[in-house]
Order: sequence, then structure tokens, then C-alpha cells
Amino acid sequence: MRAPETLLGTRLVATPSALDVYIAGFPSTVTALRFAPDEAFITGEIRVEIDDPSAIVELDAGFCVFRFEAAEFDRNVAARIEWTVPTSRPCLAQGKVLGVPVKIWLTDDRVLLICATAYAHELADRLR
Repeated sequence: MRAPETLLGTRLVATPSALDVYIAGFPSTVTALRFAPDEAFITGEIRVEIDDPSAIVELDAGFCVFRFEAAEFDRNVAARIEWTVPTSRPCLAQGKVLGVPVKIWLTDDRVLLICATAYAHELADRLR
């Protein structure tokens, strides 16, 4: 059974325009998962300096991740998803996988299947 890993990051809620400007300056070692126009989950080392006095910035350890090589994901997981997985990459998609709510970060070489920690063991069992 594939084991989930805790995904540590920073949850950032701010105006969409402030997030756009802030995220545009990230180095390649940082990934910004845009959950909504005004919300992002940032992985990697960052210093938060955002032009929004009402921004909410919190460390977050509430997600788990299952890591796949892109070909492995396409072979073993994508065919079991009931909705169309986007083909353009990089891309963030959200929906249910095997009945579990997830976020999927797709790049050309890897795929991160992200779920709330509370659902991680259920998803692990269903991925077998």
C-alpha cells in the first residue's frame, strides 16, 4: 500500500491581485497551489511579504500527499477517476478520486494526489 506523507505548507488567503503579484516572484523551488482565486497553499521555503493588510497567513499541516511519477499515475490512477483529468500541465484539479475529495497537482513528470489528513488512510486503502 502506498503511504501518504504529511504535506507541510503555508495557507495564504488574500485578494486575488495581491496573490497574483506575490506568486509571480516565486523561485522554481516553491510551488503555489491556487485552491481558489483568493487562496493558495504554498510549499517550499518562503518569506511572506504580500501587499494585503488583511491577508491571512498560517502554517498548515492538514494535508497529506501521495506522490506518483506522471506515467505511473496515468497507468494506475487516472483510469479510475470518474471525471476528465486535465491534459495541460502544470495544472491543479480538484474533485473526488475513488470517492475521496482530493486536489491533484499535475506536472509533466510528477503528480501529487493531495487530500485532507483525515481522509489519507481511506484514500490509501482505495489506491491499492
